[in-house]
Amino acid sequence: MEAPLKVFSGTSHPELADEIATYLGIERSNATVKQFPDGETFVKINENIRGRDIFIVQPTCPPTNENIMELLIMVDAAKRASAERITAVIPFFGYARQDRKDQPRVPITAKLVANLLTAAGVSRVLTMDLHAGQIQGFFDIPVDHLYAKPVLIRYMKENDLMDNLVVVSPDVGGMKMAHSYSKALECPLAIVAKNRVSATEVEAMELIGEVEGKNILLVDDITETAGTLTSAAKLLRENGALRIFAGVSHAVLNEQGQQRINDSDIEMVISTNSTPYAVGEKVKAVTIAALMGEAIARIHDAESVTSLFDIR
Repeated sequence: MEAPLKVFSGTSHPELADEIATYLGIERSNATVKQFPDGETFVKINENIRGRDIFIVQPTCPPTNENIMELLIMVDAAKRASAERITAVIPFFGYARQDRKDQPRVPITAKLVANLLTAAGVSRVLTMDLHAGQIQGFFDIPVDHLYAKPVLIRYMKENDLMDNLVVVSPDVGGMKMAHSYSKALECPLAIVAKNRVSATEVEAMELIGEVEGKNILLVDDITETAGTLTSAAKLLRENGALRIFAGVSHAVLNEQGQQRINDSDIEMVISTNSTPYAVGEKVKAVTIAALMGEAIARIHDAESVTSLFDIR
């Protein structure tokens, strides 16, 4: 007998969980998630999930540590309630940038988080646009890795933002991602070589490629303080670029980031709603509910998710 699926949510982004549930034609399942006065997290599953296929939606965005711990506790509660299978739906995977030892005596925290999720009882992970694709290999359980590119490009096509376009990577590290966008859009590619001054300050140094008289799509996977995007936009404007847009998989914008975007040459940041921080006067959050919902349905029905990579 097939186990009916149930979608639960932690407290990091219940709005997205509700959208996913609506896409699936179900209601979000009932769980109590709250904090005791001393900061400890309490979770109670308020319905029978014995033998069920459970999906817990919880992007591990700020406050990152709290959201990760909350997810682990929810997984443990579901496992002890005899769930058949538990899938952690993590649209934004926190700590993904700590994926290697780039200095002496530092951790590989992305691997630690993968170990914690597995130890807690997660059966598989559904995520989107990991900062480093090799993080999939940190898990000893299946990982379904989706991409925001079809969602963002569809928005651009529907809003006639494709004309006279050049795709630009705001740094050398994002060149592979930008190249995939340029191939999908069948347009030229350019690169901004940057120099990072600090964790919040970036100085754009050099432009490789031709942008004069062109409209720009800056492509990046994550933006927080928007230093990389805005400094790149300034350099592009100085080199004759016309309209400048940014396509970002995960906008984890703080006040500084929002202000920088408002004051910048960027006309609009087009992001997904993988976190609740994709907000601002010049920020457009495009929903990934259909993408995630369809992936959940296919995982539940043991079908392939490969076609979700296609751009329609």
